[in-house]
This record gives sequence, C-alpha cells and structure tokens, in this order.
Amino acid sequence: MDNDKTVELITNLDRAAVEKILQQVATESKARGLDDIITLLGDFVGMSGADLGKRIALCLESLSASPEHRAIFSQLELVELNLPNLK
Repeated sequence: MDNDKTVELITNLDRAAVEKILQQVATESKARGLDDIITLLGDFVGMSGADLGKRIALCLESLSASPEHRAIFSQLELVELNLPNLK
C-alpha cells in the first residue's frame, strides 16, 4: 500500500473489488505483524455483508488508536462504505 494520505471515496465497488481490497489489507497486516486484524477478518471470501460489517467494525476499532496503520484503516473504511453493494 502506498502512503498517500487521501482516500478516494468510491462507493460502487462490487464483491470482487471489496474482496481484493481485503486481501491487500490481510497481506499488509501480516507484513506489519497485525495478527489480530488477520484473525478478525477471518475467511472473508463469500461472507455475508452483515458478518463482514461486524468484522470490519472490530478491525477499525482495533486500529483506531494506531496512526502508523492509517493506510490499512483507510482501506477498511473504503470497504465499509461499499458493504451495501455486496450481493
């Protein structure tokens, strides 16, 4: 993930795009030793929007006090904005 401080608010992502972002989050979390985020995300592929929403909220809460992980936080916010699009 790059260190760009802005997030483009895209609200029309489909399931494949959301899951791609979550895979990037998982990869980055693993690289940074954020095992709790990997555990919270779990096996997200095909997960219902409601279940995924709960997990994303827990991840955001976990990362909220960690400004050094802002890029991951921002990606999770983007996923959260697109949860209504999951089918």
